Amino acid sequence: MTKPRQIQTLLTDEVIASLHAGDMVLLSGEVYTARDVAHRRLYDALERGEKLPIDLKTSVIFYAAPTPTPPRKIIGSIGPTTSYRMDFFTPRLIENGLKGMIGKGMRSPEVVAAIQKYKAVYFGGIGGIAALTARCVKKVELVAYEELGPEAIRMLTVKNLPVVVINDSEGKDLYEEAQRNWQLRRQ
Repeated sequence: MTKPRQIQTLLTDEVIASLHAGDMVLLSGEVYTARDVAHRRLYDALERGEKLPIDLKTSVIFYAAPTPTPPRKIIGSIGPTTSYRMDFFTPRLIENGLKGMIGKGMRSPEVVAAIQKYKAVYFGGIGGIAALTARCVKKVELVAYEELGPEAIRMLTVKNLPVVVINDSEGKDLYEEAQRNWQLRRQ
């Protein structure tokens, strides 16, 4: 097993080009949380030509919503949600500069194509360890759509958030590769 790479946001084209499907990464810096309804609002704002509440250029969106914050904690448990629910909106966001996403599960062919065309990256978050993931969060700031409660957009400052590159900017897909390898071993 290779040592995880330490990556700092803002994601540059050079960093993205150096990431390959299967790379383990410890991500530090600022990431935004956004789920279904927030994605709809971002997409609709783009369609109307409105300014977004976040700058997509070099940004990473974490498909997550925290649980209520316990006393003396920065944030409640926070883990990745299923990414395909954002797939309708994601190519448009990538086209407008979104560089990275963190979630779980496979992406649609349209999202994978946009990742390759616009040189972005999709990271798989580790499901089932939301309480541990919360320990990586060092600061939380509400950014937009407060009325959405836990699903509002927040900016998280994270340190060493463990993720895995699932879809890289060359079009490689870790899930498809794993399925092919499994099929070959079964033969």
